[in-house]
This record gives sequence, C-alpha cells and structure tokens, in this order.
Amino acid sequence: MNNDLQGVAAPGAATPSSTAQLPARRLSVAPMLDWTDRHYRYFARLISKNTWLYTEMVTTGALLHGDVPRHLRYHDAEHPIALQLGGSEPQELAQCARLAAEWGYDEVNLNVGCPSERVQKGAFGACLMAEPQLVADCVKAMRDAVDIDITVKHRIGINDIDSYDAMRAFVDVVADAGCHTFIVHARNAILKGLSPKENREIPPLKYEYVYRLKQERPDLEILINGGIKSNEEIAGHLQHVDGVMVGREAYHNPYLMAEWDALFYGDDSRPLSRGKVVEALLPYVAARLQDGSNVRHIARHVLGLFQGQKGARQWRRMLSDSKELHGADESLFIRALLATQG
Repeated sequence: MNNDLQGVAAPGAATPSSTAQLPARRLSVAPMLDWTDRHYRYFARLISKNTWLYTEMVTTGALLHGDVPRHLRYHDAEHPIALQLGGSEPQELAQCARLAAEWGYDEVNLNVGCPSERVQKGAFGACLMAEPQLVADCVKAMRDAVDIDITVKHRIGINDIDSYDAMRAFVDVVADAGCHTFIVHARNAILKGLSPKENREIPPLKYEYVYRLKQERPDLEILINGGIKSNEEIAGHLQHVDGVMVGREAYHNPYLMAEWDALFYGDDSRPLSRGKVVEALLPYVAARLQDGSNVRHIARHVLGLFQGQKGARQWRRMLSDSKELHGADESLFIRALLATQG
C-alpha cells in the first residue's frame, strides 16, 4: 500500500525490494534507542537517498504482546529500511521476522551487541556472543520464515573474551546458519561495571579485527561500526570493508549525510540544502500532527541540522523551547529557519 496522503506503510505494503534494486549497504545509520524512530528516519531520508536506515531495537515481546503498528509503522520514503530485533528465542524471532516482511521491511537485523543490564536480563544483546550456536539457531529460524535479508550486529567480544580468533569463530558458526551480513561494532562489551554509554567509549576500538575478518572471509558482507565521525574516516574504512555504519555523529550532525550519495554511491544529483530540508519536512510534520503526534516528537530530532553553521544556536533554541513548542504546528520550523538567517 502506498498511501499518497500519509505515506505510511502497512501490512502487505509493496516495497522497493520487490520492484527495484536496493542500494548497497555502503552507508547506514546505526539503530539507536530513543533516537532512530520513524520521525528521525524520515528526516534523515531527506538528506540522503541511499543510506540504509535502521529502527530502534524492538524486542520480540513488544511485537508479540504489544502494539505492533506503534513499533513497525514507517513512511514509504524510508526505504531501504531495516528492523532491528532483540530476542533469543528462535521461533519468537521467526514470528517477528514474518511481521517485518508483512510490513515491507527490507532487512531484519538481530541485536547481538547491546550491553545494557535490561537487555542482559532478557538474555539477549551482547551476552549472546557467548552462545554462537543459539545465535545461529535464531538466524536459521528467521531465514526459514522469510525471504528478506537476515543480518547480525555484534561486538568483537564480551568481557575478557576479546581475541580476534574468538570473534571469527562466532562469525563462522553464525555464517554456517545462512547469515551473509555482519555489522561489527569494533569494541568489546563489558557486561558488568560499565554503563551502555561507557561501553561506547571506554573499550578500545579495534578496527583491525574487522578489516582482518573481511580479508579472511571475503565471501561475507562485513560492515564496520564504532566511533566514526567524518567522511574522511568513512572513505578510509571502505578501503577495507564493504560498508560503514555511523551512529551518534549521524544524529548530532545529520547534514554530514548530505555528501554520502555523491561520495559513496556515485549519485550526481545535488543534495537538498539545509533550508530545503526544512521545507521538505513540513508536509510530513503536518501529516503526523493530524495523526496525533506532538511537534516536539519531531523537533527533537532535527536540532543538529545547522551544527557548525551561522544561526545554529537560534535554531536549537526555538525548537527546544517549551513555550515555543507548546501548541505549535509545522510553522515553527519555518520561524526557526528564519531565525537562523537573522
């Protein structure tokens, strides 16, 4: 279904994967809890046409026992789009993969990297690196259930198990179950004693592990993730691996993505200027307000659009001011844009 007014995908939606060739996973935006929701993803798509977008992690329980449309709805423009799942029970994951396929997602990604205590209590996330055969069983169950790509995002290791050989052994077991694509966050995960934030900063980055994995397993698609902040760094990594996944930099400095189509996809069309991105966002904002969303739900994701530019402070101030946000509609974004020019 392609709802011309709202553009919101629903079960049975026709997807680009069924009618056209999807772009390669050369660039992608990492799944980030509370950040990469549908509003951010639509905004990101206005900046880059080819970059792969990932949902926040959604647990199997949330889909099997909760509000499926709330977790899975998205705008048709978001393709190529992947659903990241958190879970460790093969048949539950298979059921959720079927839902993803029904809703038109282009990929299902299994989270084997999140180190938070809440995720550990659910026996999934990074702790699954200690159980490669279980991860393989999960992958096989999902592959048997759907035709869309099943991928795995994982760390290089957990706790004191952080050797290259251990990581490669994990990948080999999961690859034997039919997983072709691995997204590697090039840090170890410390499951006790470090917060999720500290786990993104303290364990050292070991990009060389990911490079070596691609060298030794050239038949696999290997993407690298962790601490990547510039287009120069992206270009350097792409000399060694198939793709680069960028996390927080793509959120806090989203216009970084404006060059990605040209630099990394050979797309010669000019990206929208920051001002044109704002203008293009307005119909989406109006439609979402009609759906019952609040303008602040969208505004919070675009605060970094003018990072490093004249007027950035005025832009952030207007879109984060509670008085401005109260009862606001899409015109707030135009007023904030004009403030950047004053």
